[in-house]
Amino acid sequence: MIVNVLSGKGGVGKSSIAASLAVLLSRDHRVVAVDCDVDAPNLGLLLGLTEKDFNKEVVSVSQRAFLLPEKCTHCGRCVETCVFSAIEPGPKFNHFLCEGCGACQLVCPSGAIELRDVESGWIGVARGDFPVVGGQLKMGQSGSGKIVELVKGKAEGIDHDLMLVDSAAGIGCPVIASVKGSDFVVAVTEPTPSGLSDLKRAMQVVEHFGIESGIVVNKADLNPDFLEEIKDYASDSGKPILVEIPYDKAFVQAAVNLQPPVVYKPELEKFFRRILEGFII
Repeated sequence: MIVNVLSGKGGVGKSSIAASLAVLLSRDHRVVAVDCDVDAPNLGLLLGLTEKDFNKEVVSVSQRAFLLPEKCTHCGRCVETCVFSAIEPGPKFNHFLCEGCGACQLVCPSGAIELRDVESGWIGVARGDFPVVGGQLKMGQSGSGKIVELVKGKAEGIDHDLMLVDSAAGIGCPVIASVKGSDFVVAVTEPTPSGLSDLKRAMQVVEHFGIESGIVVNKADLNPDFLEEIKDYASDSGKPILVEIPYDKAFVQAAVNLQPPVVYKPELEKFFRRILEGFII
């Protein structure tokens, strides 16, 4: 079973909730926790892990165009063709702007341009009370969605009966890659205008894949009016609200101490148990 925790909006407590669910699930299941936010991974941190705890392997998911000076005739066609402004007259190649599309290679009459694989980032596994799989996109590189696919593939190779996925915020490529193939989605939100708006957009992605889901309202007592709007949306869309978690500074204090909230403050377990009741039979 693959359970995905997503939010749409950042800062709603998604990773804290994912870390707490992983801890509780590991008591009765063979769990592998997967951090699919490869742009800003922090699930491991909330489980007391640092980057050095991961057994890393370098991965390449993209290419860049490189000039072969000895073949270049300085015709300028590559400069005219590049829509990313990655090639200046000379020609000079800016690899931070290059998307590796290969258009310049196609129009070069002298074969003076080649595409080469570049280091895109890393993926790896950390072993604690249960395995945690994560990765990180290298600064200035592209292909976060592809790295998410590699991270999930690494997790699938680990013996488990439940995979808990901590998705990235938003609705971009990393989110789509992490949601795809899930059996259940825990959608975390907060009672704010952006919280509700981003929840709706994220749920459109979930609905596109036809995945069963439920809603968690964190900091539920901050704004009663918007809490009612979230309830109305849940009712209209047929999505159950799994639990309403009141605002608690323990979420922040737990993060500072590199612990899941359920470990830092065990009294919170009752809220996370109600989430598990939504998908554990």
